[in-house]
Amino acid sequence: MRRKRQEEEHENHERWLVSYADFITLLFAFFVVMYAISSVNEGKYKVLSNSLVNAFRNTTGEQGGQVIILTQGAPPVQVSPAGKPDKAKPSPEKQAKREKMRNVAKEIMDTLAPLVREGKVKLLETSRGVTIEINDSILFAAGQAKLQPASIAAMQAVAAVLAASDFPITIEGHTDNIPINTAQFPSNWELSALRATTVLRLFNDAGVNAERLTAIGYGDTRPVETNLTAEGRARNRRVSILIDSERPEEGKELRESSPANGTSGSTAAPTPSIKPNQ
Repeated sequence: MRRKRQEEEHENHERWLVSYADFITLLFAFFVVMYAISSVNEGKYKVLSNSLVNAFRNTTGEQGGQVIILTQGAPPVQVSPAGKPDKAKPSPEKQAKREKMRNVAKEIMDTLAPLVREGKVKLLETSRGVTIEINDSILFAAGQAKLQPASIAAMQAVAAVLAASDFPITIEGHTDNIPINTAQFPSNWELSALRATTVLRLFNDAGVNAERLTAIGYGDTRPVETNLTAEGRARNRRVSILIDSERPEEGKELRESSPANGTSGSTAAPTPSIKPNQ
């Protein structure tokens, strides 16, 4: 029997692929590690970039900003947008006082309801208090500071409401920009001031304590509408009654500091000598 020839083993010429695959795997792992090390946190990068730009510009980017220091390995910094600080909430006493003031203003508006419907009276609320704005056409004739008979009863009703409260009252007179020049009123200043004083006197005669009353004439310096139209000028001619939420603070006297030698009092400035013309 013929012996079978043992098959010759063929040499594997593709063994290099195993080493190549191992090399590629290691190289891939190397680049993954390098990428992980060099990965930049986007939040940190933006903060650092803004800090560098602002440092070279000598500014903090936004008003009220803060300098942020980044430390290697520190957790991401949460940057909150710079904004205005929240205003402190008013105390319960102030809230109660403002609510009482609103009730007084509402009672006045109810008293002047017909004029409110006609648009002659408006109610405005500001940081100082509540203002009742009255068009001067229902109070005074053109260029005059004497209350018209039809408006006296309405103003007395307003005074009765104010007399029952204890808020300071400021009466403001306003005019349009059309100049006036009469013997009684050389300018709009005098006209607006006398109109405010006229309303003040009526309030005082109706029982409002004089210590609570103040009259101011602004002339045409504080318009609420344009003076280019007749409607705007009519709106600017007004008397405003401000119900103030707070009493004015008492002033503190400012004293002159004493000289360094310890003497008190002020030193008179030397009088310059005047030489006659030669």
